[in-house]
Amino acid sequence: MLRQGPPAGPSRPGFWRSPLRGPWLTSVFGAVLLVGITLMFLTGLLSYAAYNPDLAGNDQTPDRGWLGFYLFAWPTDPSWLYRLNQGVHVTLGIVLIPVLLAKLWSVIPRLFSWPPVSSPKHALERLSLLLLVGGVLFEFATGVLNVQLDYLFPGSFYTLHFYGAWVFIGAFVVHVAFRMKLVIQMLGGGRLREESRTTASRTRAEPADDTGLVSADPAAATMSRRGAVGMVGAGSLVLLAMTAGQSIGGSLRSTALLAPHGQNPGPGPNGFQINKTAAGVGIRARDIGPAWRLVVRGRSRAHVLSREQVLALPQHGAALPIACVEGWSTEDQEWTGVRLADLAGLVGFEDRPPGVFVESAQQSGAFRSAMLRDNQVRDPRSLLALRVNGADLSPDHGYPARIIVPANPGVHNTKWVTRLTFGEGA
Repeated sequence: MLRQGPPAGPSRPGFWRSPLRGPWLTSVFGAVLLVGITLMFLTGLLSYAAYNPDLAGNDQTPDRGWLGFYLFAWPTDPSWLYRLNQGVHVTLGIVLIPVLLAKLWSVIPRLFSWPPVSSPKHALERLSLLLLVGGVLFEFATGVLNVQLDYLFPGSFYTLHFYGAWVFIGAFVVHVAFRMKLVIQMLGGGRLREESRTTASRTRAEPADDTGLVSADPAAATMSRRGAVGMVGAGSLVLLAMTAGQSIGGSLRSTALLAPHGQNPGPGPNGFQINKTAAGVGIRARDIGPAWRLVVRGRSRAHVLSREQVLALPQHGAALPIACVEGWSTEDQEWTGVRLADLAGLVGFEDRPPGVFVESAQQSGAFRSAMLRDNQVRDPRSLLALRVNGADLSPDHGYPARIIVPANPGVHNTKWVTRLTFGEGA
């Protein structure tokens, strides 16, 4: 079959006829993705670090080994740090989708090159291409599904996205190393200015080369290369306008048509976005009713407090946002409650309180508990919040009590708190 040549279909040289395809257009999209994906990867690493996964009970990615070499104590200043990082990560990922699709369109002939494998070297190149294309599609698909709260994939999003990112970035680095010289060559020498002035009627196929991207039998152009770049750029701008408002907030929030909807409680003190409702995670009326108690443990001491007793402790305020991994966030809300450092003092940690293990009345599901680091406990804005914006917390926002910590991922601001154990796992 190999001697007879490629079969009919996409492996035939004349199958792909667009005169736009070639190393120049591919290099333009590749350069944009090089910058964008690098920034996405860095913000993704920071997002993972924000969960303090090196603390007991927090790690959602078992056996990460040396992949967590860079982890550090996530800071609490500035309080909007996680909001900014995750907003950039998610918004950029959505905005790059048209660029990614255009890049894949520009190189699709190479995916069907004939013969499929011609040598061991060619086999390794094909394998790296499989990891590159498969990895980027997997990362973008799982990311978009997570943003929309559609967990259609098997297993934990955090585990899949974390390991998928490392597989993809390895193939990405190898690909960039092999193609960077060509990209620099294509984008230099005034070619960009030339293409920006070329109309569709004057657009011709690029000279044949060994990249396998140029059509052997090009059709007449119906669009210029500048038109293709402009169309992709316009698509990205539309997605930016439909996404960024969920992180920026204010009047732009209503423009975030791609943000998850249906979980905004409406107006009033508790009228800001949530991810998990009390009913949705199985919180029962008796779990948060008059019989609710807060257990505070540390060293050899323990206290069991009713909500009235917690309210009788010194109350403090903090203006902090809620920011979630899906990219959405709120403006600063006015929280009132007891400082975590003061609660640590009740059980023998008056000076330099340690980290705390927080447990919720939620009986099942991810993030029903979380470990907070000592620097988070010591921040005076870190509260066991009882009220928000002058009103008691609603059940969906964590009544009777919830955690609120500056720059903390939303899921680690545990709701429906029932137990605080200071010094455990720190």
